[in-house]
Amino acid sequence: MYEDYVALSDEDSEEDAHGHAHRQPPELQGTVSKWTNYIHGWQNRYMVLKDGTMSYYRNQNETAFGCRGSISVKKAHVRPHEIDECRFDVCLNDCVWYLRTSTEEDKHQWVDAIHQHRECDGLRRHGSALSLTSNTLSTTSGSSSRKPKVRLREKLAEIDTYRDILIRQMDTLQSYFDACADVVKDLKTMEAPTCNGLEPEHESAVEAAIALDGGAAAESPTPSPSPSAASLGQRKHSPPRHPHPHPHITKETLQKHGAYAADFRGEALTFKATTAGILATLSHCVEVMNQREDSFRRRLEREAEKRRRLEEKLKHALSQNTQEGHTTARVVVVGGPDYEEGPHSVIGEDEFYDAVESALDKMDEEEEFRERLRQKQRAAPQQLATTHPLWPQIDKLTMEQLGYAQQGVEGGVWQLFAEEGEMKMYRRELEEGGLVVDPLKAVHQVRGATAHEMVHHFWSPDVRFEWDTSIEQMTVLDRISEDTLIFLQLHKRVWPTAQRDALFWSHIRKIPPTDPANGDAYDTWIVCNQSTDHPDAPKDEKVVRVDLTVCFVCQTFLDPPPPEGEAPTRDNLLTKITYCSVVNPGGWAPASVLRAVYKREYPKFLKRFTQYVVDKCAAQPISFSGLQIKDHSKHWRG
Repeated sequence: MYEDYVALSDEDSEEDAHGHAHRQPPELQGTVSKWTNYIHGWQNRYMVLKDGTMSYYRNQNETAFGCRGSISVKKAHVRPHEIDECRFDVCLNDCVWYLRTSTEEDKHQWVDAIHQHRECDGLRRHGSALSLTSNTLSTTSGSSSRKPKVRLREKLAEIDTYRDILIRQMDTLQSYFDACADVVKDLKTMEAPTCNGLEPEHESAVEAAIALDGGAAAESPTPSPSPSAASLGQRKHSPPRHPHPHPHITKETLQKHGAYAADFRGEALTFKATTAGILATLSHCVEVMNQREDSFRRRLEREAEKRRRLEEKLKHALSQNTQEGHTTARVVVVGGPDYEEGPHSVIGEDEFYDAVESALDKMDEEEEFRERLRQKQRAAPQQLATTHPLWPQIDKLTMEQLGYAQQGVEGGVWQLFAEEGEMKMYRRELEEGGLVVDPLKAVHQVRGATAHEMVHHFWSPDVRFEWDTSIEQMTVLDRISEDTLIFLQLHKRVWPTAQRDALFWSHIRKIPPTDPANGDAYDTWIVCNQSTDHPDAPKDEKVVRVDLTVCFVCQTFLDPPPPEGEAPTRDNLLTKITYCSVVNPGGWAPASVLRAVYKREYPKFLKRFTQYVVDKCAAQPISFSGLQIKDHSKHWRG
């Protein structure tokens, strides 16, 4: 009976697996537009739908490097857009993917594929249960997959049934070994052998062992009693019997099996105790899981109730805002790509006008600010730098930074974190108030440009947009002197961080040849930047202000020196560069993220800037001094 059930279960499993192979949903992959954020809007992403999971990559070439995001479609809800026929949304709890295909047919293909993955997952879960007693129970277990408590208890009962079957088989084997042990014990007192190596008066004992071996005792879990002396005496003069039914069972076989009786009994007891303990533990685990499930269900109900109340409050607030729209400013609730310009935009005309008017007002304020700066520049006569209130700080800090830049990096204080050719970058890990403010020092050397050409392009505002792509807007708030300016730089926002700006004075200076800092160099130049305050600097609460101290030191060397009496060429120019900075980004950002960004961006910045200067000056006459600002505008926009 047991063997028949096992064979039936195997056949059912094969049929079930064969059926699932036919229902396997198709894999789908291709390029779909995905709404990223308000900065970048819709972006093409390479989507892959496989094994109930939808993943996306920046492009098809990056599929081997890991996905940028994934969502399980097994319990997700697909919501086609009401107006846009090429758009659909995939929602899972609070996660929403806004997707758009190029054609309506592509959208239907993706939506149908997602539904197939969901349906296949449900069939696979419902058809995986097996039963120990009948196919009917298997169907019941499969249909109850949405009731985890019942399914777990059924599986526990199945394990208990398997244990009972194994225990009955062990009892049957124990009866056989005990009978063999009894026969061996009686044979030790007899000497005259008969046919088949056994004595006549012990034939009944041998037959009992044979019967057990043949499976007669398998119908009953109760072990057969050993043959008594009376039965042996009665069978001593019994008529001759038929030939032995199992001629392979000899005296040696019985002795061998009988020796295992005691060991088998001990193993059987251990097995029973172990399985009983396992079942007790599993039963306890099931109870604990049921309790946790009840707890999670209650928590989910409470969260659902909270969400329902918040949604009601939001609806009430929106209705009040609509009623009071004639007396107060309209509020635009921006919640997704539906609130952008387009034929399917859900923004009303009033909200759209308010948004455009707000942007135009901001542009007017910027124009008024630039006009005030131009008037102030025309009204204020040029003064000596030494008479400016900031000059003592500028002069002192510039010389301190020069000495700091010429210090070595030995002693184990500095850590080398980037090296490429002649460029080496060092840092010291330092945090202030939980923010990363690691001091940075970079040393580099390039050929084909002078120190003055390097520092001029680093300091001059009219060429800064040519090499610094991170700046969105730059304003010269004040001109302290011909070599000292006060800048206000607004940097481009890198989502999800807040936008940042920097307000600082910038001073350029040539170190006198007699200064010890000049050393063996042909000439030495420095640019020093330091954060400051200014009454004309606007303050936007949405923008985080950066605090910085930067020095850029360059020294020109004639290596190899030109022939005597000849002017040096660009092949003779070697400029050694030292760049030092301490930047406090303000706001809040993870330390690991900031250090990773620094490690990636600083080497790129220094390499890009130096190559820019070399390329721009390649066709120009060599300049050791005298470069001036060509564009004297007060305001630049990237």
